[in-house]
Amino acid sequence: MDGHREQLKRKILWITRSSILIALLVVLQVATAPLGQFVTGSIVNLILVVSVMTCGLATGLSVAAMSPVVAKFWGIGLLWSLVPFIAVGNIIFVILWHYIGNRNMDHKYASCIAALVAAAIAKFLVLYIGIVQIAVPMILRLPEQQTVVISIMFSIPQVITALIGGILAIILLPALKNAIGENPRKYRDKM
Repeated sequence: MDGHREQLKRKILWITRSSILIALLVVLQVATAPLGQFVTGSIVNLILVVSVMTCGLATGLSVAAMSPVVAKFWGIGLLWSLVPFIAVGNIIFVILWHYIGNRNMDHKYASCIAALVAAAIAKFLVLYIGIVQIAVPMILRLPEQQTVVISIMFSIPQVITALIGGILAIILLPALKNAIGENPRKYRDKM
């Protein structure tokens, strides 16, 4: 019976943390949308990194997949047809942060820096190839002005916002892990 209770507690905690992070992400997207892509995109990437590095891969993947869907329901984003591409970019970003950022490396920041660079480049490539090279010219066939705007949004700014969000996460993660009750020494020893 105790094993069942413990498992139920873990599930409830996972649902609670995931829901809070998704809600936080949406609220911050709505609040920062007027400030532009660099602010909003950086915050989205910050929350993605925080979700995977503090709550695990399942939470990170949930937040990554739900983020563009919920944001679109709130009127943030361009087109519904771009949501799957954004979700895939977020998922790749989170997976790389999980598998690279959690590795034990010799230098205290090496794993986070490696995750930062790899995840930013991978997310950029997924979004650029998926949206700029495939969706916009071959699937959507939008007017030229809209094509230019979307192409700019899903190019170099994606790398910049992923790097900014990741750097902010690296700065905030030790305090956040301590606040949610994880062993802070475990994280600090790695950093």
